[in-house]
Amino acid sequence: MRVRVAKAILGAVLVCAPLALPVYAGVFDDDGARQAIIDLRAKVDANQKEIDQRLDKLEAAQGGQLDLANQIEALRQDMARLRGQIELLTNSVANQEKRERDFYADLDARLRKLEPQQVTIDGKTTFVDVAETRAFDSALALFKNSDFKGAISAFDSFVRQYPNSPYTPGAQYWLGTSYYATRDFKTAIATQQTLVKNWPDSPRAAEALLNIASSQADLGDKKAARKTLDQIIATYPDSEAAGVARERAGTLK
Repeated sequence: MRVRVAKAILGAVLVCAPLALPVYAGVFDDDGARQAIIDLRAKVDANQKEIDQRLDKLEAAQGGQLDLANQIEALRQDMARLRGQIELLTNSVANQEKRERDFYADLDARLRKLEPQQVTIDGKTTFVDVAETRAFDSALALFKNSDFKGAISAFDSFVRQYPNSPYTPGAQYWLGTSYYATRDFKTAIATQQTLVKNWPDSPRAAEALLNIASSQADLGDKKAARKTLDQIIATYPDSEAAGVARERAGTLK
């Protein structure tokens, strides 16, 4: 707008310049008038040049400002896009980190389940593999559910697979007891005798002997049963089985 106004003023000056010549012609002679015209034209030319220079600077300044404004707007749009990309990337990283934390937490939990666990077996605290504990508990659950044949198979597999497990004396005892529950008294006796022979210091040994005495009595061999009861009393006098043995010994005559 300012540029167009300046150009209009310049045009008006140039148009009006010839109208002033008669005034100078009336005051000066011909030579003086010509000189005045020359001087006036020189001033007009100088003014026009100055105005043109100023207009050029103004146009350049306005053009630079417009270009700068366009660049600023473009930069703002780029920044907005970058902010959006940064937000998406931040959310993606956060989600990935959460997935990794969940993965490692789950992996750690699974590994912990596979690590030996501290358990108390027959009054003794020890570390046992999870697989052994599960196998023993599964076999014992079969016995408690009166699935004695299933218990026999499970306990037999256990003692074969884990001969050195701290659960093995107990598994051997429950194996013999399962045979007794199926009235296979001879096998029950043999199974419990293995326990007494291999683990004489086990808390289950006295109970195994008591089970042997019961099997012998059910087979009609009262003499052998009385002998076994006396063995319990002599070898494990402070055990609960010894108390039961004393009561039963009085009935076997």
